[in-house]
Amino acid sequence: MADIIQLLPDHVANQIAAGEVVQRPSSVVKELIENAIDAEASIIKLIVKDAGKTLVQVIDDGKGMSVTDARLSFERHATSKIRTADDLFQLQTKGFRGEALASIAAIAHVELKTKQLQDEVGTSIVIEGSNITSQDVVVTPKGTSISVKNLFFNIPARRNFLKSNAVELRHIIDEFHRVALAHPNISFLFYNNGSEIFNLPVSNYRQRIVNIFGGKTNEKLVPVSEDTEVLKIAGFVGKPEFAKKTRGEQYFFVNDRFIKSAYLNHAIGSAFDGLLKNGLHPSYFLYLTVNTQSIDINIHPTKTEIKFDDEHTMYALLRSAVKHSLGQFNIAPVLDFERDPNLDTPYSYNQKEINIPPAIEVDRTFNPFIEDYKSGKQITAFKKQTINNWDSLYVGLESKGTKTEQDFSEVHFESNNNSESLFDDNKLDTVQTTYQLHNKYIVSTIKSGMMIMDQHRAHQRILYEDFLENLTVKGASSQQLLFPLLLHFSKQEIEIIKQLKEDLEHTGFIFSNVTNETIEITGVPISIPESEVSIILEQLISDVENEVPDSNFSVTDLLAKSLAKSLAIKNGQPLKKSEQEHLVNSLFACKEPNVSPTNRTTFVTMSVDELDKKFI
Repeated sequence: MADIIQLLPDHVANQIAAGEVVQRPSSVVKELIENAIDAEASIIKLIVKDAGKTLVQVIDDGKGMSVTDARLSFERHATSKIRTADDLFQLQTKGFRGEALASIAAIAHVELKTKQLQDEVGTSIVIEGSNITSQDVVVTPKGTSISVKNLFFNIPARRNFLKSNAVELRHIIDEFHRVALAHPNISFLFYNNGSEIFNLPVSNYRQRIVNIFGGKTNEKLVPVSEDTEVLKIAGFVGKPEFAKKTRGEQYFFVNDRFIKSAYLNHAIGSAFDGLLKNGLHPSYFLYLTVNTQSIDINIHPTKTEIKFDDEHTMYALLRSAVKHSLGQFNIAPVLDFERDPNLDTPYSYNQKEINIPPAIEVDRTFNPFIEDYKSGKQITAFKKQTINNWDSLYVGLESKGTKTEQDFSEVHFESNNNSESLFDDNKLDTVQTTYQLHNKYIVSTIKSGMMIMDQHRAHQRILYEDFLENLTVKGASSQQLLFPLLLHFSKQEIEIIKQLKEDLEHTGFIFSNVTNETIEITGVPISIPESEVSIILEQLISDVENEVPDSNFSVTDLLAKSLAKSLAIKNGQPLKKSEQEHLVNSLFACKEPNVSPTNRTTFVTMSVDELDKKFI
């Protein structure tokens, strides 16, 4: 029998490796920026076009590479970070696999320009699908510039799986945030389609967070600091009143590397126990420093997961540090048993003799109910005088009483006209056909039996079709606010709102001013209370970030779904009889009453025959 096992060609092996390393343009951004950091760059510039599909370019002023290193950097398993297997447990750098550039070069057009400080000229290498097309000498400044063009040009199936530009740009911004937050000692610049998105100068951790998420973030931060033999914790957590429904601003960094850890995230949630409402998540930016030999970061292709030797200790220390910080800065209620130093006895009084307390003279013979022995006058207490003259209190009451009766006989009371309410509960009870079960379901009688409706999903369907009609017809009405509403958002959130601004105006929102960090609203839809505007917009931004549709899906539809989900009646809310009836009637006036906007069942029916079978 012929042999059937054979070695894969290098270009095929590189494409397979690229499936793990390069999932989307943001993966390229992560690998290239981390290489620039390892090259000890002080300024890193990121340039993208068409959300990285057309171009991802990273320019740094780092050490650069020699001619040989530039050529070897695109070979598989070529790295300058590891010499032996033991080095895997003492990693201080970012990229160490040696597959990143080889994988990227296998699925894109790559152009590399690099020069070391001592060299007069640099090296330029052009690669197309793992094939080196040219290698020349070039004049270039110190450092490295690498351009990745036409990602997945030779794998059209992978390119078709990429999302819209808005989604891919959000992933790139997320990766940029993760690297920039971990390295405030490096200056970062970010350009998208020729426009500057971020310009982050060298700063400390707090300033870097504020520069990324906006000036309003500064007042939300509570510092956290703890230093032990096992773990060193620094960073900030957000105040409970600024918690959000989304998990966007949650960052863990271990040895300046961004990680994801549901276990440690639970420790933060435990520290906020009792301070947050259900469904809200705290913000945190925590920097953990541990011994490199006590962790293993080589357990995931993207290196965003880390295995700790003693996770339980990490959990306890992190929870305790955050809880202590919340109590220390009076964010959480605590019992304070500290003594007041103002009440302490001064040290100079240590040897001082005790003074005899002043004598108090009391006239023990004083009695207010006896005659004054000096003047001879009778002194009577107020109570005694009042008791002796009690009959004077009723003088003239008879004449006043007669007049009062006459006055009351002439009093005219105002009375409202008894008008029947629009929904008379007494009358409805006689013909009532609905009943609310557990403040969640509405039971209604129908000809064939009964119907059980989910009030939350049903109201979602009703609001969804209303908003969709308003967005299409563009005729929604709005209510003017007495005072403009000023809301603060981050730069990327402002960009999303700018994209949706026209559609939001069709639903009834009125924007008077939109800046890079703030939004001023002077009008809202009639169905939206002013206090809910901020929550609704945050939920809308989250939905757009996570569910932005492809080209075959309407943004208008997503907007209507998000608004309907935020404003729909929640399960657990009691409804009056008239509201129950109105909800049932409105649902069956919809075009598709059977399902919610997310294609979930809104009601079920049960016939009389099915009920009869239950009693057999």
